[in-house]
Amino acid sequence: MEKMENLSKEDYKIQSFDLETQKLLKTALKDPGSVDLEKVSSVIVDQSLKDQIFSREAGRICYTIVQAEAKQSNGSVFRRNLLNRLQQEFKAREETRKRSTQEWVCLVSFICNIFDYLKVNNMPMMALVPPVYDCLFRLAQSDALKNEEEVDCLVLQLHRIGDQLEKMNAPLMDELFNLLRDGFLLQEDLSSMGRLLLLEILEFRAGGWTLSDTAQKYYYSEVTD
Repeated sequence: MEKMENLSKEDYKIQSFDLETQKLLKTALKDPGSVDLEKVSSVIVDQSLKDQIFSREAGRICYTIVQAEAKQSNGSVFRRNLLNRLQQEFKAREETRKRSTQEWVCLVSFICNIFDYLKVNNMPMMALVPPVYDCLFRLAQSDALKNEEEVDCLVLQLHRIGDQLEKMNAPLMDELFNLLRDGFLLQEDLSSMGRLLLLEILEFRAGGWTLSDTAQKYYYSEVTD
C-alpha cells in the first residue's frame, strides 16, 4: 500500500494540490465510481492552467483515471467531462493568450499531453489532432516566435509528440515546419535563444525526430551555457 502511495506522489505530480484534493485524486485513481468525476476533471484542468510542471504530466493521471473507470463500470464520465472542459478552454484560447502567456503555454502543454496519453486502441484520438495542430500553428506565428516562452513551449511539444502528430497528418506538419523555417530565416526580432531553439527543432525533424550525438552536445551545451 505504501508503495502505491509513493507511486502516486512520484508519478502524478499531485503534491502541489491541497491535501483534500490530493485525497480526491488518489481515490479517483483507485475507485473512480465513489467520487464526483466532473469535479475531478475540473480540478485537474484548473491546476494544469496555472502549474506548468503539472500541465506537462497531467495526461498520465487522466489516462489512469480513464482506465480505472472503464475497468470498474465500463463508464466514460471522466473522459467526457475532461474533453468538454478542454473544448471550452480551447475555444477561449486567444483570450487566454492575451490575458496571460503562462496560462496559454500551460493550456497548450496540457492539450498536447492529453493527446500523448489518451489513446483509443493504442492510437491517438483523432478528435484531438486538429486542436493540437491549431495550438502549434498559433505558436508558429511571428508574434509568438518573438516570445521565448512560446518558442520553448512549441519546441517542447514537438519533441514529445511531433512524430505521432506527423503520422496523423503529414501535410499539416510540413506546413507548420515551413512557417518555422521562414520564421528562423526571415524574422529579425527573434531572441538568440529563440533562434537556437528553432534551429534545433528544424534539425530534429530533419533527422527523423532524433538528434545525432554531436548535435545534441552542441545544442545542449549552448542551452546550458
